[in-house]
Amino acid sequence: MKVCIPTEGDGGIEDSVGQHFGRVPTYTVVDADTGDVEVFQNTSEHRGGVGLPPDIISKTGTHVMLCGGLGPKAVLMFEEFGIDVFVGAQGTVRDAIEAWKQGSLMEATDENACQEHRQH
Repeated sequence: MKVCIPTEGDGGIEDSVGQHFGRVPTYTVVDADTGDVEVFQNTSEHRGGVGLPPDIISKTGTHVMLCGGLGPKAVLMFEEFGIDVFVGAQGTVRDAIEAWKQGSLMEATDENACQEHRQH
């Protein structure tokens, strides 16, 4: 099962979880079964590229997204791709995966999506 985490720097298991989901420079994808790690550049329109992060991430084979928070539109897009989203991730990628495995992260819903990302 592949787990994706937005990362602040160059990505990887020891990189910090990015708290601005759509604007991070990288997304780190970890295979929870094998421990294999892949890093993908954020080439979305938020960083001057094309498309939205859920579109890009859906192409990586990701099953689960762990992040600090994200807006309701992104939550719905991930649901459409069949990707489960959990919020409340912090620390390193390793910390986020451990918290998810322990059941400490909350599944994202419209109710707990980031208020500052809501469209008015």
